[in-house]
Amino acid sequence: MATVMWEVRAVEGRQDDLLAWVLDRVPAGAQVYRSSDGEPRLVVIDPSGTAAESLAGAPDELAARPAHAWSFDRV
Repeated sequence: MATVMWEVRAVEGRQDDLLAWVLDRVPAGAQVYRSSDGEPRLVVIDPSGTAAESLAGAPDELAARPAHAWSFDRV
């Protein structure tokens, strides 16, 4: 299965709440990153390829826009 990169932008001031929501649902073995440039973004890198499914439906009150997911194959 392909690795999935999942990305979402949080509503201003709600990044910690969105992070808690993500951490509660992220697949085992996935890595979660928070933007270090001040933008309220979260990224999940999931080698199991299931993050897009387990993180589908981020709450509208936490996500500034719908999440995006991309699949990648290891080279």
